[in-house]
Amino acid sequence: MPRRAETSRFVRPEGSPQAASEEKDIDANAQVTLGGVSLWAVFATLAVLVILAVPELGSDPWEFRPGEVSAGGPLAWLVRIADSEWDLGVIRACALLAGLLVAIAATVALRVRTWNRRWAVALVLVVTLLLVVPATLLQVGLRDSTEPWFFTNDSTYQIEIGGSLIRGGDNPYGHDYSSSGLERFYSLDGSVTPSTLAQQVALRHFAYFPGTALSAAAWGVIPAPFDDYRILVALTTIALVFVALLYKAPFGLKLAVGAALAANPLAVRAAWFGVADAPSILFLVLTFALFTRSRYAAAAACLAAAVLLKQFALAAIPFFVAMLFVVRVPAKTLWRAGAAFGVVLIAGFVPFLAADAGALWRDTVAYGASTYRIIGYGLAGILVETGVIDNRTDPYPFGLLALLVWAPLTAWLVWNVLRASSVWLGAAGFTISIFALLFLGRVLQNSYLVWPLAGIAVASLLLARDRGGYGFAQPLDPVPSKAMTKPFREK
Repeated sequence: MPRRAETSRFVRPEGSPQAASEEKDIDANAQVTLGGVSLWAVFATLAVLVILAVPELGSDPWEFRPGEVSAGGPLAWLVRIADSEWDLGVIRACALLAGLLVAIAATVALRVRTWNRRWAVALVLVVTLLLVVPATLLQVGLRDSTEPWFFTNDSTYQIEIGGSLIRGGDNPYGHDYSSSGLERFYSLDGSVTPSTLAQQVALRHFAYFPGTALSAAAWGVIPAPFDDYRILVALTTIALVFVALLYKAPFGLKLAVGAALAANPLAVRAAWFGVADAPSILFLVLTFALFTRSRYAAAAACLAAAVLLKQFALAAIPFFVAMLFVVRVPAKTLWRAGAAFGVVLIAGFVPFLAADAGALWRDTVAYGASTYRIIGYGLAGILVETGVIDNRTDPYPFGLLALLVWAPLTAWLVWNVLRASSVWLGAAGFTISIFALLFLGRVLQNSYLVWPLAGIAVASLLLARDRGGYGFAQPLDPVPSKAMTKPFREK
């Protein structure tokens, strides 16, 4: 007579109320905890970011000569701690403290193998804050303790002036900045000479798209010294951690990518030095996050905001459109997305086009493509170094190169996205396209490389979504499958 089936004391029979309750508990626990490979990948990402940041944090600043620095204002305490100077010891000590926190967390993880997700997010946020905030606040405090043309950057300083012009009802495009205070920046000691006024072409151009001036106009109503535009840059940089979490992708990957976006050396430097790419990058990353959640109109509006804040975001438009076709968005939804994009873009541009369309064109497109001196190690810089172009102020055929090289390359990449019907290739194509555009440009600042970096980050999140996150999100001790929980039956 066959023996009656036996049930293990450790495994409930499948379909029983106890098994259903245990499976529900396992699923609920997976939603709030992080462990195994995913947790250690987050630790490794944070550790690498700290190691890369410490030797570079605060390096190569503007060598200002402000004379006596009299600590004052809400950040006077920080200025005093730094002995009223740009003190690398203070800001790098904060970075090392971030590294210590990662080491402690990793030590704890050897004993506590799964973490509540909130603790993991908190760790990433604290490390990011320690890398980004102290240097930014020290710069702002030193500026507040001297004059507005010290301890700042000419780009963010001019953006602030542009915002104040808008609040006063004036147009930042076509404006002469020779008596705005910006002219005192370039001497680094606050003096003004006729040669400075003659040589600095930036004093006669506002090279930024309308979104920067509009955001500065709104941000400038905050009480000083926190009306410094770099505070907004720092906040949008930190916000990248949370935007990455909006993606439909494995949580550990999202958290690691969010940390890499917000705390990489390029982003950290941009915050304290004063490079205003972060607001546009934030909206660009948010665009693809909303795309993964099928919020196509909102995603299109965010892409328009990214374009308003930085010209480079224009390169993402063809790939975003291709991705909409890949997922077979209905025609009605396509029209809504197009309308959202158009409304935001028109609302930002129309006031300035109505005021002086020619000035807007000359200050942004014409100035950046043909007037600004050649900077960096892109193709233009190589041609200068090899003697093909004699001087960094000589003409450079960027428009022709963009038409003959960049446009066909971008079209070919878009065609491949449509042919492969793969969403993540849209972000990968954008990454290649924007890098090619930067290489061909007249100006290639090191800070511009944050754009292809953002493209790589977005592509990795979209790829993980397409592939189900296999390999990265697997826990160290995987939860038994239903097949494993079936009771053993003897024959």
